[in-house]
Amino acid sequence: MDIEASPQTRRQRILLSEDDPAVRRSIQLLLVSRGYDVRAYTSASALLSDPLAHSATGLIADYRMSDVDGITMLNRLRASGWRGAAILITGFNAGNLAERAADEGYHAVLEKPLKDRQLLNQLATALTDISPPA
Repeated sequence: MDIEASPQTRRQRILLSEDDPAVRRSIQLLLVSRGYDVRAYTSASALLSDPLAHSATGLIADYRMSDVDGITMLNRLRASGWRGAAILITGFNAGNLAERAADEGYHAVLEKPLKDRQLLNQLATALTDISPPA
């Protein structure tokens, strides 16, 4: 069964950190079309410095970015109290990345090129596994 944004998940804020403009825009448009409120960033530093980031219920982060990798970014978010759902995306899935990402709190690791339905399903599943932020 495919899971898409339901009325209960609509307008949930999702953080998107992706340094490739085309990929970032594509994911942003997909999520907005499903009713999510998306805050998109070109770098981990930009996301981490946004005071509105803590109001988000979910994160989609690229693994390899120019400033900080996606695992380090999630660690910093968690250290500051953020407890949302997280999905890591990568074009460089090597070695034990999926295991490391799971150990650090990611719900899923998806390889690029992304499949829209898979991303939506994983996001919806991850969001149902967390409690809303305080």
